[in-house]
Amino acid sequence: MTTGDDAAVEPVRDYFMGLQDRIVDALEAIDGQARFRREQFDAPEGGTARPRVLADGQHVEKAAVQFTHSVGAKLPPAATATRPELAERPFQATAISMIVHPRNPYAPTTHMNLRYFHVDMPQEPFWYFGGGFDLTPYYGFEDDARHWHATARSACPDAATYHRLKAACDEYFYLPHRKECRGIGGLFFDDWRQGGFGASFGFVRAVGDAFLDAYVPILQRRVPTPYGERERQWQLVRRGRYAEFNLVWDRGTKYGLQSGRRIESVLASMPPLCAWAYDHHPEPGSPEDKLLTAFLPPRDWLA
Repeated sequence: MTTGDDAAVEPVRDYFMGLQDRIVDALEAIDGQARFRREQFDAPEGGTARPRVLADGQHVEKAAVQFTHSVGAKLPPAATATRPELAERPFQATAISMIVHPRNPYAPTTHMNLRYFHVDMPQEPFWYFGGGFDLTPYYGFEDDARHWHATARSACPDAATYHRLKAACDEYFYLPHRKECRGIGGLFFDDWRQGGFGASFGFVRAVGDAFLDAYVPILQRRVPTPYGERERQWQLVRRGRYAEFNLVWDRGTKYGLQSGRRIESVLASMPPLCAWAYDHHPEPGSPEDKLLTAFLPPRDWLA
C-alpha cells in the first residue's frame, strides 16, 4: 500500500465521519435548541475537512466536532517529534477531534481525539493510531468520575492497558507551569500498532464508541443543577487554565498550526469565555479548593 492507495485509510476515514455524525446528533438532542453549523472544505491536493461547531446553546455553550482527512508531501514537525525518521515523507492522516464546553459549571468539559497516520516509506508504508478522551470537571462528583473511568476501562482490552493509558493521560494533560492537572484524565495513547492493523483499528473503534456512553449520562445529570455567579466565575477561571494548556502545551494545536489548517478549525476547541484573575486562590475548604487539592490529583477511580 502507498499513501496514494486508500485501502488502509478509507475504513478509518469512514468510521471517523460516522462517529462525527453520531456525536453531533447526540449533542443537538441534549441541547434541544442549538444546531451545529455544518461545513465542508475539499483540498485541491486531496483530503477533506468537515467542521461542525455549535455555539450559544441552552445547555452546550460551545462544542466543536471536527473531522479531517489530509494528504501531504511531508508531515509537520509536531507529528514527527517522537519519530524523526518519518520527516519529509508523503502521508495521509485522518482524524476526529472534539470538545464540549457546557454552560452549567457543574457539567464538565470533555475532549476526544482519534487519529490515524499512514506514511509512505521506501520499503513499506508505516502507520499508527493515536488519541483518547479526557474529562475536565469544575466541581468534583465521585459518581461522575467513577462512571467516566469505568467506561474508559470497558473500551480497553484488559486492566493493564487501561491503567497504562490512564497514567499516560494523567501525565499529558498536566500544566507544569501551574503544577496543576487539567482534569481527571481518561485514556491517552500514541504510536499505537498493537496486534497489527485490524486489532489496532478495533481498539480505536472501541474507544470512539465508548465516548458517548461515558459522557452523555454525566452531562444529562448535571445540566439541570442550579448555579450562581460564584460557580460561573470559577468555571471561567478554570477555562482559562484549559486555554493555557491548549495554546502552550497541546501537540494537536501545534500540529494544526504547522500543517496550515484553517485557523478557525484549529482554535475551535477554545472556550467561548474564560477569565484570568490575578493570583487567584479559592477559599480553603471550599468546593473549588477541594477540586484542586483532593479531586484532580491522579488516583485510581476504580479501586
